Amino acid sequence: MPAVLIVDDLVSIHEMLEAVIQPTGIITAFATDGEKGMVRYKADKFDLVLADIDMKPMDGITLLKQLKLYDPSAVVIIMTAYASTESAVQALKHGAFDYLQKPFRVDELLATLRRGLEFRKFQEERAAAGIVPGAKATEIESRLVGTSARFARLVAQVRKLSTVRSPVLLIGENGTGKTAVAEIFHRTSGAPESGLVRIDCALSPEASFREGLLGGNGDGGVWVKQAKGGTLYLQHLESLSEGVQKELVSVLRNTAHGFRLVCSTSEDLERLVDEGKFHDELFYRVASMPVQLPALRDRRDDIPLLVKHFTGQVANPLFESSLIEFTDDALAVMSAYHWPGNLTELFQVVSKIVATTDTRVVTSQQLPLRLRELKHWPTLAVFLAGQEKQYLDQVLRACRDDKAAAAKVLGVDVGRFG
Repeated sequence: MPAVLIVDDLVSIHEMLEAVIQPTGIITAFATDGEKGMVRYKADKFDLVLADIDMKPMDGITLLKQLKLYDPSAVVIIMTAYASTESAVQALKHGAFDYLQKPFRVDELLATLRRGLEFRKFQEERAAAGIVPGAKATEIESRLVGTSARFARLVAQVRKLSTVRSPVLLIGENGTGKTAVAEIFHRTSGAPESGLVRIDCALSPEASFREGLLGGNGDGGVWVKQAKGGTLYLQHLESLSEGVQKELVSVLRNTAHGFRLVCSTSEDLERLVDEGKFHDELFYRVASMPVQLPALRDRRDDIPLLVKHFTGQVANPLFESSLIEFTDDALAVMSAYHWPGNLTELFQVVSKIVATTDTRVVTSQQLPLRLRELKHWPTLAVFLAGQEKQYLDQVLRACRDDKAAAAKVLGVDVGRFG
């Protein structure tokens, strides 16, 4: 039978919860503070922990953090007596499965416990079946291309987060590869045969969104059912109206254990929360594990490698595409360009050139004019001092050793080039 550990410093709460929970067939055990709760959890096997937030000497949030360190799969529900949701969203931020606000109704308590136990069962069934989530190196390398320091940190984070099923928020400009990362999370979740349901919140009419995601009775629509066992990917989350955001919180409380939730945004959602433009609880439900994807201009060292990678993906009627090369001056111009469309724009440029070139070697003169126009080139102000020499050399090569032209692009004295 399932067992729940109840951690609360009030004996009256223990007695009340025992009277309500035990008739459902759930075994109950008790601890009067966080420290004792931690000792009890380590000593016995529990499917779920129900902990009050306001305890001494160890409060519920501290207990939650320690439980997650000891057992990342621990399912913890926090109880709070505060009138505001501030403490509740803090609990969600630190990995709580859900929260209950005192005084709570019996049906609400039992429904939350059932959801928690269902999620625990889901975890155990996957483990018993030998389904171990995690990204293989080849899976990441085939989709995430780059060796720059900043990009290496992203790859390490993706590999780490692929081993858990917690909600992930992908943050980055359009074209930075958020969908590719979402697909990696889906395929490495341990059940890639299940569905990946991709919803663009900016394009879905509100009526369709309510029907497909929210459903008629708040337990999720057809999109949620399609994503069960798989991944629900919500793009442009910042586009949801205030009303839909609130309703989505309710749906996630009832259904989020059934799928991997991945959301993406190009906005600073935390700032929108501070400004009252985004629902705080929704933010902490989706943003407990944020992943920042760098803009292409912030990882310019990766551009030559990306060009080679994209070149091999496009067919050419005259040459084997893998044999097509971009000259140093072409790569220098491409590395200097600011790429407002990021990876999407780079792929479009490379694919068009590779598909249509009648020469195996591509020079800077074959690049689109917008890449070669001086007004589009960035100034040195956007570069760290340590990168200056390398960048000066690139610009000089791109300008075919014309120091005056290079100086004009950068706004520096010609003598800077040595």
